[in-house]
Amino acid sequence: MRGLAALVLGAAMMTACAGPAETASSSSAPNEASSPTGAVAAPVEEGVALVIGAAQQGQTVTVAVGERFAIALVGVPTAGYVWAPQSVPEFITRAGEGGGPTTQAQRQPGFTGGNHWEVHYFAATAAGEGTITLAQRRPWETDTPPAATFTVIVRAQ
Repeated sequence: MRGLAALVLGAAMMTACAGPAETASSSSAPNEASSPTGAVAAPVEEGVALVIGAAQQGQTVTVAVGERFAIALVGVPTAGYVWAPQSVPEFITRAGEGGGPTTQAQRQPGFTGGNHWEVHYFAATAAGEGTITLAQRRPWETDTPPAATFTVIVRAQ
């Protein structure tokens, strides 16, 4: 019985560490669908026109002036590593943040650790082109370089 419990715990931990593939998508409804493998899509608020993911690293995306968009990245906030905007162009305003589990297993009572979605919302307030950079780091480690960075070029028209 003890071996079975260890096997189940090990499987749950491996599932929690495996993040789903991230893609950009257009959405006007919450994006909370899950896949047959147990992966959970990034939770995105209603009214978000574009969801930008890790696959768009370094790419250019186009949004309309007045449009809300989101950057959804998988992070490890349970270990202290969180994604935070490092630089945002003047024509873009921050419009909130959210997050959620990356797997169905994380919704079970008592589940701890693992990767989580971190979603940052923005809105284009004027036309322009510029780069948004997010840095993943532990906020209290101010003298340490980020563990990772994410950049995307945003063109608002």
